[in-house]
Amino acid sequence: MTKGNGKEVWQRDEIQSPCINICVVHPEARICTGCYRSIDEITQWSKLSHDARAEVMEALPARAANLTKRRGGRAARLKR
Repeated sequence: MTKGNGKEVWQRDEIQSPCINICVVHPEARICTGCYRSIDEITQWSKLSHDARAEVMEALPARAANLTKRRGGRAARLKR
């Protein structure tokens, strides 16, 4: 708790959600293109321990790099 102006204020000591309100799931990777979490991680976030949240947060930058790869453009569409 912190004190300000003689009053105590309760604050949570937890890792906040990385959500940036761009909630679109990549159809192949099954990862949100806004925060890079999986659907399971998003739905379980409020129940995850501090350590579990820290592990997810550490993994997010690598996931971002995977989603920025080109999908193949016209050549990929023709293969479908």
